[in-house]
Amino acid sequence: MNKFLSLFLIIVTFFSCKNNTISYFDEKPPSTIPKLFAPSIVNTDSIELNVVFNYDHTEMFFSRIVDNSFVIHHSELINGKWSEIKPIKMYDNSVLVSVACDPTITTDGKTMYFLGVDTKLYKNNVTREELYTIPPDIYKSKKVNGKWELASKVDFLVSTEYFETYPVVTDDGSLYFRSNRPSDKGGMNTYRAQYLGNEKFEAPVIINTKSEKKELITYVSPDEKYAITNGQSKFQITFNDNGEWTEPKEIPLDYDSNWRYYCPYMSSDGKYFIFSRKYNNPEIKGWAGVEKGEVYWVDSKIFEQLRTKQ
Repeated sequence: MNKFLSLFLIIVTFFSCKNNTISYFDEKPPSTIPKLFAPSIVNTDSIELNVVFNYDHTEMFFSRIVDNSFVIHHSELINGKWSEIKPIKMYDNSVLVSVACDPTITTDGKTMYFLGVDTKLYKNNVTREELYTIPPDIYKSKKVNGKWELASKVDFLVSTEYFETYPVVTDDGSLYFRSNRPSDKGGMNTYRAQYLGNEKFEAPVIINTKSEKKELITYVSPDEKYAITNGQSKFQITFNDNGEWTEPKEIPLDYDSNWRYYCPYMSSDGKYFIFSRKYNNPEIKGWAGVEKGEVYWVDSKIFEQLRTKQ
């Protein structure tokens, strides 16, 4: 484990030194103590989650709940300034309530995959409680002439009648995601679908992490050398050892048991770990009971604490 963590820290240090002019909305960078990311810009009185940046750090995305719908918002870096935060329209006007969240962007910045629920496929007067029971699928949107187009569902090998969540795209266009489709392992598992080109994928295969607690991958580095898992409402890191994933080790954060932690992400310069957390009304389970959702960031130096614990 030490050799992988050491390599990871070397990579993080390299990118931190190489990209020291990247703009984060003129925010003061965090220390090893997490802080809210871009208050009043991203974090507001609404429920926000899953901040991600494209590969060259010229576009930022996150999700916000608006009128009971999960809506992906974005901002673009133009002439050194971030543009006004705006929503991205993913479904046509007939869709009144929908889900679009957990975006992941290909390295060329031209394709976005995300977790989606298009209620047009069910009924338009779906309630908020009903919305969260509909099995989500993986959708994609293409950026054409500087504009994100309406989304479509990814091919049937990836999007099924079962739950598909947390898509993450790699350097070669392959997808990691979670699904509860039938398997000999049962329950929810992490899958990897090899990209074949022309928007087609091989049949997804289960990715095993050596974990008795069944932490599942929710972020993978573009080169697939390491991944961040999520289990027991905490984050763990695992490394790719010649195709085998090492046992996940807990990422040291001051976790608050009253909140649930999810949507881990590493900034494109490797300097910051970004994550989301949500607070539920104790009387209402699931997203229907979420009363607050926030996005935090923290210096990636927190990973050095893992090395000292080995």
